[in-house]
Amino acid sequence: LLLVIVCVALLLDNMLYMVIVPIIPHYLATLDGGGGAPAAGQGGGTSSAAAAGWPGNASRSSRVFPLVPPGNHDIKIGVLFASKAILQLLVNPLSGTFIDRMGYVLPLLIGLLVMFLSTLIFAFAESYGTLFAARSLQGLGSAFADTSGIALIADRHPEEQERNRALGLALAFISFGSLVAPPFGGILYRVAGKESPFLVLASISLLDGLLLLVVIKPFADSTRENMPVGAPIHRLMIDPYIAVVAGALTTCNIPLAFLEPTIAIWMNSTMNANEWQMGLTWLPAFFPHVLGVFITVKLADKYPHLQWFYGALGLVIIGASSCTVPACRNFGQLMIPLCGICFGIALVDTALLPTLAFLVDVRHVSVYGSVYAIADISYSVAYALGPIVAGEIVHSFGFIQLSLGMGLANVLYAPVLLVLKNICQMKPSHSERNILLDEGPKGLYDTIKMEERKGRGRNLHPVVDFEGNSVEAYHRDFKGVSEDDSSDYDYT
Repeated sequence: LLLVIVCVALLLDNMLYMVIVPIIPHYLATLDGGGGAPAAGQGGGTSSAAAAGWPGNASRSSRVFPLVPPGNHDIKIGVLFASKAILQLLVNPLSGTFIDRMGYVLPLLIGLLVMFLSTLIFAFAESYGTLFAARSLQGLGSAFADTSGIALIADRHPEEQERNRALGLALAFISFGSLVAPPFGGILYRVAGKESPFLVLASISLLDGLLLLVVIKPFADSTRENMPVGAPIHRLMIDPYIAVVAGALTTCNIPLAFLEPTIAIWMNSTMNANEWQMGLTWLPAFFPHVLGVFITVKLADKYPHLQWFYGALGLVIIGASSCTVPACRNFGQLMIPLCGICFGIALVDTALLPTLAFLVDVRHVSVYGSVYAIADISYSVAYALGPIVAGEIVHSFGFIQLSLGMGLANVLYAPVLLVLKNICQMKPSHSERNILLDEGPKGLYDTIKMEERKGRGRNLHPVVDFEGNSVEAYHRDFKGVSEDDSSDYDYT
């Protein structure tokens, strides 16, 4: 039931983001006195879905929306979409620390309530300033709901296989929300007006929050009292392994984030694509994304120590697909590399999101709020830069150079994940013992266990620099420890 609540929250956040895509361009033109349907074939910047947040952004590009006239509309829409990513980027360091201190359930409830409020404001907003405030407020809610939701899944599924499956299911919900939101918003907007899609989503947000409040009872949750204090976020940021994963998450999402604001103009100029073709091009990308999630989860069940390889393979696929985009001559051909990009993103996200939790388990303390705040920051960087930087790069260097540069960056980053090869061989329970001994015994049980081990003549090197934790140190420190003995140190 908890997994259902979290998946609905992630689904809702992506729908709240994407539902405005078919609505806002037309609505802003109406507010500015444009009236009617805006002119087609202009303002490719309107396709900039700078979707900050969570994996599944791969299918956020599926859109069917009216394009707006040239001028300041493109700038307004780009800023409106990027505002969520920018605020999310600023708030995540604070929300990660707050989640580590307060637990996962209460921040999730706060995020749902903030998203409920922002959706109501969207429903009744009648000016650009109000829309901007609602959009920014949604970024605040996402910083709490997305981060705490993913961290909660990682915390409640300590077994590696269960965690991979649960996070894979969450990614599928995120992708589905991104797929259904544009047609959902567009149809209700045409049939029942601007308020209707937002009121429906606000009701779902409120119901999900009430279900969380009734079932989980966040204010009565005492689990935090029994949990260790997590590593501060700045300490996690300088961990080289976590930094490598965060860099991969940013790099793999750059092609999608930068193509979204620019590909509409390129399609119009090179293949004379019309409005429905621009939207339909992205639609099939949802299916390879879900397929990539499924394949990675299955492979991780059998070969969990190869998570780094799945991520590296995803980066190579993204890079190759990005480089082939300029070679396409019609929108049917263009679907293939876009599907390849989304498939590669699924491999990277599904492999590396559980790896973040694993790295916290083996190198720090098993508290996940801050590390998934870092993941959210990684996505936010890519999608905040998309609508701001991509158009300028195309203007200065050209669309072909943009695509080739993004593809080359992904291919070159893939070998960096080799750094994770050795760390993925470690076992969380062993490393947690290292951390415990590094900090010294904190209770009678720990002291007794240390004395027993010393009495058996095992030299465990109590003072260990766990920031430099390595497989060699692991083999040296635990050479003679039996599996039965290691089970005594399960601190989950």
